[in-house]
Amino acid sequence: MNLKVAFLGTPDFVQPIKDALAKHYTLVDSLNEADLAVVAAYGKILTKEELNTPKYGCINVHPSLLPKYRGPSPIQTAILNGDKTSGITIIKVDEEMDHGPILYQESLELSDKDTFDSLSKKMFLRSAEILPEIINKFVADTIEDFVQGIVQPKEQNHSEATFCKLLTKEIGYFDINNPPTPEQLDRMIRAYYPWPTAWTKWKSKIVKFLPNEMMQMEGKKVISLQDFLNGYPDFPLKNLL
Repeated sequence: MNLKVAFLGTPDFVQPIKDALAKHYTLVDSLNEADLAVVAAYGKILTKEELNTPKYGCINVHPSLLPKYRGPSPIQTAILNGDKTSGITIIKVDEEMDHGPILYQESLELSDKDTFDSLSKKMFLRSAEILPEIINKFVADTIEDFVQGIVQPKEQNHSEATFCKLLTKEIGYFDINNPPTPEQLDRMIRAYYPWPTAWTKWKSKIVKFLPNEMMQMEGKKVISLQDFLNGYPDFPLKNLL
């Protein structure tokens, strides 16, 4: 399909989507040139004028089963909450955050080893595989104006919407004198890797807790938990790890 597509996405983990779009369509740099805009982890809500600039509007790839976890940190929130299932939702974008009608949804099982890093890559790689087919059907439906559309947008159940918040460096912090449970810390480590990491302060130094039982003292290299405890035998959280 000879379609001009503008891609709006910031992090490295959405690169597979950009690659898939480049393979199937003509990528353009401006919404003014585009027939369709595709948004993935962009971090900005488009204005009504921007949404209406491309001929076929704008679609968004969101890494949760909307209306659950609208907002900027759905993957981290799913891990923090210990969810067993999440997924991918492709919506037609409207003026409210992650609010538009659903074009496609697919569930994904989560494991207790998933980190934000691994899960974001997995989700957006899968999204890249399915997205061209969804776009083609969506555009064909729009062109033909079928009574029974190929991709029929389905309104979200807004009464069931939940929201997740913008992450800051401070959200990974916990008080060393009031630590989380081992299960909570494990989820924090996985949800906040590689940023902002789960961390605390001990003797005025930042101590980072990383996946695969790795630790980092401020100003030092990343080392194994065992090496860390050997080097800092008075570290007070031995039973937490």
